Formats: sequence, structure tokens, C-alpha cells
Amino acid sequence: MIRNMGGLDRGVRAFVVAPLAIVVALILGAGTVVGVILLVVAGIMLATAATGFCPTYVLLGISTHPRGLHRVGHRIGHGHA
Repeated sequence: MIRNMGGLDRGVRAFVVAPLAIVVALILGAGTVVGVILLVVAGIMLATAATGFCPTYVLLGISTHPRGLHRVGHRIGHGHA
């Protein structure tokens, strides 16, 4: 897996943007069109924060990870015997 998000970016998404979107969605009504859109946005923010990967950043050529694009994990079949 490739990470292209730094810690600050992930923290802002998880602890500021997503909760704010959820609160606003609940205030406006979770069943309204705007409420549903905000809940989807919150879910996307939480998912990208959890994985450290943002597909939009790839399209824009952006990386907030301190070491640029950072590959995480091991490939199957390339380990030690």
C-alpha cells in the first residue's frame, strides 16, 4: 500500500473535518440530500485518514507524507525463507 498523507493531514481529517461534517449533517437532518452528502464526505475523510492514502492526491500529484510517496507493507513472495 502506498501512503501519501502525513500525520497532520490525517489528524485534521479524522478529528476536525469528519466530526464537523457529521454534526452539521445531524443538525440539517441526516435524511436530507445535504445531510447524506455530508455523511458520505465524513466517511471518505475517515477512510482516507485511516489508510493514509488519498486518491485525489494521486490525481493532483500531491503528497503530504514527510518522505513523499511511501510504500507500506510487504509483497507476497518476496519475503525471506
